[in-house]
Amino acid sequence: MTEINSFDMDSHDAGRAFDLLHGLIFKMLLVTDGRTTEMLEALLNEKMVVHVIRQEQIDEEHADLFSESSGAPYIRESLLLSEKSRFLVSHNLALVYSKHVPPALFEKIAHLKEGIGKSISTLGLQTFRKVLDSGAKNEEEAVDLFQKPIRLRFPELRDKVPYKKYSIYFGTAPGIQMLEYFNPNIIRQSLNQSIGGMNHE
Repeated sequence: MTEINSFDMDSHDAGRAFDLLHGLIFKMLLVTDGRTTEMLEALLNEKMVVHVIRQEQIDEEHADLFSESSGAPYIRESLLLSEKSRFLVSHNLALVYSKHVPPALFEKIAHLKEGIGKSISTLGLQTFRKVLDSGAKNEEEAVDLFQKPIRLRFPELRDKVPYKKYSIYFGTAPGIQMLEYFNPNIIRQSLNQSIGGMNHE
């Protein structure tokens, strides 16, 4: 199988084209319009599956950092993977305020089987999303929603990691705060899969 690293990447023009494609797609991913999972599925031509690392109610000390009136939220840490190739697409953290989340959505989140964005789409819920931060960080700069260092699960990181942090509103108060780190090798993986598919035709 030919890989993108050897697919005429000695060419200056090919290198520029790859960089432009990489930049364009990650700009689209960092737009918070609720269609990130669908975009990733189209990009990798695979369905996405969620693996929840942990989901628990946080203590009152941490809850006070966000909103005293919201009560202690639930924290959820998860990985998004492609279903067939098991490529690790994103490492995600969420704070879920049950008081400000529709009960049907909270129930879906509790079952751990589906991504939060996918659950919102499945239920047809109306939301407003507010971007708090986005960009790219070195691996050692990655932090969680409490600004504490976090170990990202991506293997063989060489490039900065794109991320976006945003709040999801179902009413006047934020119901969910999300922080998503994306594997910087998504575009390379997509191109490798496309080339592999052509080689098998």
